[in-house]
Amino acid sequence: MKDTRAAIRYAKAILDIAVDNKATDAIEKDMRSVVSTISDSKELKDLLSSPIIKGEDKKVALSKIFKGSHAITEGMIKLLVDNKRVGMLNEVALKYIILNEQLKGQDVAVVTTAVPLTKDLEKKILGQVNKITGNEVTIENKIDENIIGGFVLRVGDLQFDASVANKLSSLKREFTNSL
Repeated sequence: MKDTRAAIRYAKAILDIAVDNKATDAIEKDMRSVVSTISDSKELKDLLSSPIIKGEDKKVALSKIFKGSHAITEGMIKLLVDNKRVGMLNEVALKYIILNEQLKGQDVAVVTTAVPLTKDLEKKILGQVNKITGNEVTIENKIDENIIGGFVLRVGDLQFDASVANKLSSLKREFTNSL
């Protein structure tokens, strides 16, 4: 939780700088590149989280990997390394993308389900979320079989958990409390 709050603070700071420099879209493109690069590479994840590898070595490696990125993005990466927070790079990039989309009046609704959403169901959810938020919303469907059934909808800071796993957990708490 602490890292999430810190990631949001870094992302907001980067967004403020990007807005001042009129570079929000270029930075968002870089952030999407950061997220996809990190998610595609186990070695990079290991490098970022390793306490053994020195900060300077991480800085050199990341500057080569993300060569050609906007100066603000490069500065953010160097800042995270210097502050020993480079392990949060992916989280900061994700938070930046969300904040920038909200700034543009767009939201991303993350719908976690046990099975993929059908197109009809996706349209219904999109219509309801558009009414609730008043913003243009895109749907991202994540599959998590651990929720058993139902769904978990997350838009920005709002979360609605209608999963079977959540209902079972609630029942278990009620039974435990009544004993």
